[in-house]
Amino acid sequence: MPEWGSTTWVESIEQHLGGNGAATAYTLGKLGARVRLAGAVGDDEFGQYVLQRLRSAGVDLSEVRVEGGVQTAGTVGVINRQGERLFLHLRGASCTVIPERLSFADARASGCAYFHLASLFHMPKMRQAGAELLAQARQAGLVTSFDTVWDASGRWMDDFAGLCPWIDLLFVNQQEARMLAGSDEPAEVARAFLARGVRRVVLKMAESGCAVLAEGEQFTMPAFEVAMVDSTGAGDCFCGGFLAALGRGFSLRLAADFANAVGALAVGQMGGTEGVKTFAETLEWMAGAKRRDAVAVGGGADGGRG
Repeated sequence: MPEWGSTTWVESIEQHLGGNGAATAYTLGKLGARVRLAGAVGDDEFGQYVLQRLRSAGVDLSEVRVEGGVQTAGTVGVINRQGERLFLHLRGASCTVIPERLSFADARASGCAYFHLASLFHMPKMRQAGAELLAQARQAGLVTSFDTVWDASGRWMDDFAGLCPWIDLLFVNQQEARMLAGSDEPAEVARAFLARGVRRVVLKMAESGCAVLAEGEQFTMPAFEVAMVDSTGAGDCFCGGFLAALGRGFSLRLAADFANAVGALAVGQMGGTEGVKTFAETLEWMAGAKRRDAVAVGGGADGGRG
């Protein structure tokens, strides 16, 4: 980083939609899935911008609260020439989200099939309620999924372990896997999380694609060849793509391939969701796109049943 008191010229400064839950919801909506987002924004210009962007993708915002007197959660993302990012994050309105506002009583009746929990480590009043929320969702007949995020408090598995038995589908990137499981190798990640009760793990491996890990079924799906501009939000878009594909009846293998495509399109543009296309447009892009070489799972992989 530059020295304090100095000035460094940059190529651009842009404003984009962000946040794990918001970016995943936007992606799902853009891909044609019915999606409802629960959370909070501040009563400020950033909050209005976030709501407008989500509405443009058809996201149901009936459970997003506008909180007065607080700022909308925001992140300064510093992007280098390799597309890597460093985040400075303000939790803002995320600190107002409480578990009592979520109810699964009529979830199935209202057409819900999945409950996706994201950014738990950024919401202090939700942190200790994660396991209970996932359990309630499972008991309501919903498939549960969880996307990890960097834990700036450093507690990691101390707070995460209790969630594992209630997670049907865990999304985790390699950096977070190293902090939670002690390794970013697919076979080791599988052992660590499956032993704690997670049913399936999807390890996001950036330019190496992804690995889907479950008892008796482990495979990798190679990434697509793209020029990376900005990796911000690509993992959230990947989650949205994976869930959207499952919602359309895709197998795990086809969902992983589709999610890789959504993530690849995301990194090709500046901004976390600017590269997201419609479902049909994504399939069309995949038909002509080149994939990288596959990476073996190791540790007794079965060759990738889909």
